[in-house]
Amino acid sequence: MENEVKLTKLAKCAGCGAKVGAGVLAQLLDGIKVHNDPNLLVGFDKSDDASVYKISDELALVQTVDFFPPIADDPYLFGQIAATNALSDVYAMGGEPKLALNLMCVPKEMPSEAVHQMLRGGYDKVYEAGCLITGGHSIFDEEPKYGLAVTGFVHPDHILTNSGAKPGDVLLLTKPLGIGILSTAHKGELASPEGMELAYRLMTTLNKAARDVMVNFRVHACTDVTGFSLMGHLLEMAQGSEVQAVVHVCEVDIIPEAAELAKMGVLPEGMYRNRTFAEPSVDVGDTPLHLQDVLFDPQTAGGLLIAVDPADAEALLQALTPCVPSAQRIGEIRTYPGGSRILLR
Repeated sequence: MENEVKLTKLAKCAGCGAKVGAGVLAQLLDGIKVHNDPNLLVGFDKSDDASVYKISDELALVQTVDFFPPIADDPYLFGQIAATNALSDVYAMGGEPKLALNLMCVPKEMPSEAVHQMLRGGYDKVYEAGCLITGGHSIFDEEPKYGLAVTGFVHPDHILTNSGAKPGDVLLLTKPLGIGILSTAHKGELASPEGMELAYRLMTTLNKAARDVMVNFRVHACTDVTGFSLMGHLLEMAQGSEVQAVVHVCEVDIIPEAAELAKMGVLPEGMYRNRTFAEPSVDVGDTPLHLQDVLFDPQTAGGLLIAVDPADAEALLQALTPCVPSAQRIGEIRTYPGGSRILLR
């Protein structure tokens, strides 16, 4: 359809690049009392992807919420990306999304057809996930924003958190990095059409296939790589698991155009927030600066970061390869000896 409005021109930040930084978020939550409930298996105090509440010995609810300003000009595409991103947190916990509620902010002057297309994009992606949208809430705002509150199901004994990684585990990743850099370049008309086509394809690829495969293997920890970057989310995993992570930078799939743009200094604001939070805990070794920047790049609807038992690592990698955008073996987990939580080698 011919759009009457360029959505990204209405927003100061794009996608997950608009997230409050992890360090600032920790300060905002500091001191808030966490009430104990034996059925609350995962709460906000764990810095995990979603909360998990036990209903019975066979069933637990996974709940998450995510919304953000436009990362694409086409309203339908933006709706797809926002829904893909919101659903991802449930997959990262090993769950299956079942119900969703729309969250939407729109300017009063935004054309009704554009709003309709944004909602249709979300609906189509949610139904692709086998989930149902059952309602929602909308308000007027100067900037458009869209996302979902999602409820999923998981067996209480099969929850995957970001704090279960064990020494010896192998780290796998299921999408390439560089989406935030490409999106920033696009706003400045510096990204190629081919680069943005790839970025949009990645951002609308559900992590459902990755989840469906990984639950058949001995996965000890999982998180999705979104606004806090690979380094930020891996740091949360390493801290929560009380381990050290080693990342082999040459094994990380980085979108070539994003790497070139990083060399030029085309970087999202969120990258600097991620550096402020995570860099003190990262030994960068001799990793070139532009590659460091990509590792701190905020992703939107990024891939799953999986810590798997070494005996299952190769089989899981082979099983993931035909069904995810980029199955990568990027590092391993070690016993924490003190010092840096993440080593780049």
